[in-house]
Amino acid sequence: MLARIFPFLTWFKGYDGAKFKLDFVAGLTVALVLIPQSMAYAQLAGLPAYYGLYASFLPPIVAALFGSSRQLATGPVAVVSLMTAASLEPLATAGSDAFIAYAIVLALLVGVFQFSLGVLRLGLVVNFLSHPVVNGFTNAAAIIIATSQLSKLFGVYVDKAEHHYETIYRVMEGAFSYTHWPTFFMAVLAFGTMFGLKKINPRIPNVLVAVVITTLISWSTGFEHNTTVPASAIQTPIVLEDIDNFNAAVQSISEYGAIRAELSSKMEKTVAESGERSLPALDMKHDLEVLSAKIAHAKEQAHVYRTRLRGYHLAGVENEASITFHFPDSLPEEVKDDGRIWRIKVGNTLLQTDSLTMMGGGAVVGVVPSGLPKLTIPEFDLSIMLRLLPFAAIISLLGFMEAISIAKAMAAKTGQRLDPNQELIGQGMANMLGAVGSSYPASGSFSRSAVNLQAGAVTGMSSVITSLTVVIALLFFTPLLYHLPQSVLASVIMMAVIGLINVSGFIHAWKAQWYDGAISIISFLCTLAFAPHLDKGIMVGVVLSLGVFLYKSMRPKVARLAMAEDMSLQCVDEQCLMECSHIATLRFDGSLFFANASYLEDKVTEVMTSRPKLKHLHIVANGINDMDASGEEALALLVDRVRSAGLSISFSGLKENVMAVLERTHLLEKIGRENIYALGSQAIQDIYHKTHADPSDTDEAECPLVNYIPTQKG
Repeated sequence: MLARIFPFLTWFKGYDGAKFKLDFVAGLTVALVLIPQSMAYAQLAGLPAYYGLYASFLPPIVAALFGSSRQLATGPVAVVSLMTAASLEPLATAGSDAFIAYAIVLALLVGVFQFSLGVLRLGLVVNFLSHPVVNGFTNAAAIIIATSQLSKLFGVYVDKAEHHYETIYRVMEGAFSYTHWPTFFMAVLAFGTMFGLKKINPRIPNVLVAVVITTLISWSTGFEHNTTVPASAIQTPIVLEDIDNFNAAVQSISEYGAIRAELSSKMEKTVAESGERSLPALDMKHDLEVLSAKIAHAKEQAHVYRTRLRGYHLAGVENEASITFHFPDSLPEEVKDDGRIWRIKVGNTLLQTDSLTMMGGGAVVGVVPSGLPKLTIPEFDLSIMLRLLPFAAIISLLGFMEAISIAKAMAAKTGQRLDPNQELIGQGMANMLGAVGSSYPASGSFSRSAVNLQAGAVTGMSSVITSLTVVIALLFFTPLLYHLPQSVLASVIMMAVIGLINVSGFIHAWKAQWYDGAISIISFLCTLAFAPHLDKGIMVGVVLSLGVFLYKSMRPKVARLAMAEDMSLQCVDEQCLMECSHIATLRFDGSLFFANASYLEDKVTEVMTSRPKLKHLHIVANGINDMDASGEEALALLVDRVRSAGLSISFSGLKENVMAVLERTHLLEKIGRENIYALGSQAIQDIYHKTHADPSDTDEAECPLVNYIPTQKG
């Protein structure tokens, strides 16, 4: 009982120094991959890079302590990071304080959902996400993740559009007009380093090496090169005018938003007191719609001016104690610029005209706070939690599917016993306690788990070492991360998601069943089309899967059987067999319940009307796994209908639970125990002699059963 509550106690059976050495080396190796990777994934989630380190602090150690897999490496992963960003972007601006707070609440909800499923032993609920749906979603997510990093790769800044493909179009437009080549070359260098080292020796931490090399180059060459100046340093009136217009639009958004929030609160009270259709409530609803329209217009204006400001490329002229900025084609005569292209750093907030940030180089990670995150319980806002709940459920199932798939693959190699429900508990606790440590949703990582296994990890102690290494990095080494180029983090993400693309998955699903292949392709296309609303792509796939399941349940296969040469009953259509004109043998492949009860009757009617010489109907029931009241009622009516038509009926291969239903409802007495057979071959032999007893029957010699049924004795 103690081991079930605290699974990590089983680690120490036969544990010795040699095993600890293996765990130590494996944990350290995973940490060297995790630290740069987690920072990249945090930015993919729309969070500051150092929140990836926070998500690598508690989740790995908690998941290892309370999960059942000894090699599963938990932490930030690409798909969950993308889903986090997609879930939160409608609620807050990426990177803002509200966005960070919502991400932590989302981690808590994901943890509660997973933990509840584990405690209630409901791990099987993950089967609602079928493999074709997950394959389609994962391939689409890999493409979305990779293309979402293009802006960082080229050093281009654009506003996100309603659809992901529109955002990519904006990025490509920006890249064609201007690419910051040092940024691009940093990414290419990182790609080349990671790819080359992976080919030379997979054991080398290629991600870490790429990060160290590019960070050193960034630091030594002054890659970032930002400066802060007053707006008066910009000597171009049109730019200053656009700054004022942009600030006015942003200020309007803020003011309208505050008024809308206050009016929404008043409207809730009015609706509660007077009703939704009262005149005051309708007036307030109209005012809210007007405010929403004004906010939308202000946002559009802000987008226009932000795009223009980002598109200005200025030349810097250094004076004795300051620097001024001009359009390159309007520099004063005999004045030389500093050779750089300067751009205004524009976000979603007001530009401080007394301290504008001018970018003369590439983007870097910047300041990473030293020390561990504060351990605090996230603030509870019921309305926000209710809005996040559907996303939390999807992330929980997707994250767990990824984790359990990896864990099963490793368990097959190590021979370890795996408990999916215990793994749910471990992942749930990792996310819940991670939220206390300012983590966003985490899950099991395929790449880091593979590294953990290859490095020789024996127990979850390796994940403990990984977490401790992250703690040391947070306490002492964060200043070293300042000059890490953003484009390098983008290349780390793109390199990692290449492994998620699996074209053969579509082909395999299509070969198994064409409709599974179609569902996988449709899920893929819908996820791409609806991005960044990724939940819609998943829901389309789930609905299609359930639709196919219901259709197959409502219309199960009803096969016509005949005797084959080996004396077994085979499908007439598939084996091209001849049927006896007097005997019809049907096999019903599915549970008999309310949704398909009439379908069996329809098929029997077809057979009866198409075969005028028919004397006996034999139903092979070994495919009927279960039967409800509707199914039993339909079967009783079927027996009456067949007999009223002058035919006899029999059953073979009835299973115990179906027989129990027949006995409880007394349908067995109606059918007659003499018409129930254990085997289909026995039934055919008995039925043959009953239906072919007439010596004047001209079909006797032509019956295909005559060669298989022995002559009746006596």
